[in-house]
Amino acid sequence: MSFIPTLDTDSPQRPRLPRPLDPVEIRVLGSLMEKQMATPEYYPLTLNALMAAANQKSNREPVMELGESEIEAALNRLQDEKLAWKVMGGRAVRYDHNLDKAWHLTRREKAVLTLLFLRGPQTAGELRGRSDRLEKFETMPEVEEVMRDMAAHSEPLVIRLPRRPGQKEERWAHTAGGAVVDVAPAVEPAVEMHEPLSARVARLEEKVVALEETLRLLREKLGE
Repeated sequence: MSFIPTLDTDSPQRPRLPRPLDPVEIRVLGSLMEKQMATPEYYPLTLNALMAAANQKSNREPVMELGESEIEAALNRLQDEKLAWKVMGGRAVRYDHNLDKAWHLTRREKAVLTLLFLRGPQTAGELRGRSDRLEKFETMPEVEEVMRDMAAHSEPLVIRLPRRPGQKEERWAHTAGGAVVDVAPAVEPAVEMHEPLSARVARLEEKVVALEETLRLLREKLGE
């Protein structure tokens, strides 16, 4: 299902987005924003550092495997839109983003937008829990206030998604990529009562592998 934000001519003005950004451009911008806020001592980023940030296995949904040429092509497109640029000087070319100025972002807006760029639609509770390294929110209503303000602009950067059946909280998504497509997660089919033992063992083995991968990602996250 797609959700296209409607424009309110009486709401605050924000510079119009030049065009919908593609997934690689969004990942590049999200990575630049995250590292600028979380590790400013290593910012701006070299191409290699940006590629590593974009391809992180933790705190990324979905995980991507972007090559150097894909990152460079996305940076070139973003430079054409004045959303990113090269920083010359030193032994390596580095890259910076221009979203604070181009989109008139506050630090709190940039923090939640960074998380949406890197991890897709999330609830206000998830955004609060994941934002500590970028910007601290004391309460969930503080997050909701920021999201409502960003959604109220004539060119909104976020949109509230309808609550899915069985969910307690509504989720928020960014609109930098155009219309938001909300895809419900696949429902695992019920297990046949008379399923062969070998099939059940195989399914359990798959779950063990998935749990091991989850544990590995958790260890990576704790080690950051």
